[in-house]
Amino acid sequence: MTPEELKGQLGGVITFPVTIFKKDLSLDLDGYRQNVAELCNFPLAAIVAAGGTGEMYSLTPEEHFDVVKATIDEVKGRIPVLAGVGFNLPLATEMAKKAEQAGAAGILCFPPYYPHADREGLLNYYKAIGEATKLGLFIYSRDWATFTPSEVWRLCEAIPNLIAWKEGQADLRTMQRIMVRCGDRLHWIGGIGDDMVPGYYSLGIRTYTSSVAVVAPRLSLQLHERAAMLDQASLARLMTNYVIPLYALRARRKGYEVSVMKKAMEILGKPAGPVRPPLPEVRPEEVKEIEALMESYKPVL
Repeated sequence: MTPEELKGQLGGVITFPVTIFKKDLSLDLDGYRQNVAELCNFPLAAIVAAGGTGEMYSLTPEEHFDVVKATIDEVKGRIPVLAGVGFNLPLATEMAKKAEQAGAAGILCFPPYYPHADREGLLNYYKAIGEATKLGLFIYSRDWATFTPSEVWRLCEAIPNLIAWKEGQADLRTMQRIMVRCGDRLHWIGGIGDDMVPGYYSLGIRTYTSSVAVVAPRLSLQLHERAAMLDQASLARLMTNYVIPLYALRARRKGYEVSVMKKAMEILGKPAGPVRPPLPEVRPEEVKEIEALMESYKPVL
């Protein structure tokens, strides 16, 4: 699949399967494959292997490849698989090359470990990753990695296979200016969470990355459909009844964006397992809250 072919297929819901660990924190690829196989039953736009929700930063390079390969093998070409890459330049380029060899459709670039990098150095980081692979490149603007419209356009000029931009700042004002500056040069992805769907879709974005999909893919697809149809009343009900309560739980502690999702999956009988430190486990007293929330999710499971 060429970068332009992949770009043309994007639209709808992109999901990030959690990486499953056993009690001893070793990889549980069998459990992971089971979850990926279930996701393949839904019309998703793409699946990201070893992304943020997949605890990419807790994996060794060997484990990263194992997760990407397991995803590709399980998907069997039904849905494009994107591989998360990052850390630093040598590791990111190595991860991208191996993901391409394994059959990935695209590469999702996380910021480097070095925070608040010089703009020129940051451009060179993404440019080198793009040169390391023929696959379509997605840049994930998150945490300290913020960009002006002119900086995004400069990245577009420097990286021919850059095809998509994943907004992870919840900054709709800047995102709107970036979209106006770059037009259809990039595919725009709402990338910080299901709770931002109303805002993203109000800008004309029609693709978003869903954490909710790991527990309720039908709900994620409903959010996309209602928002794309501008059915504000239905969208508001879904947000109020399901999305906002879940994201309120996730916001309680740093790392809960993964820990809460794994606990919810466990409650629903899906393979999940623990998180790797430094992510914290859900407090025992909060488990009942998640159980009650998952009970309320039954109509959209």
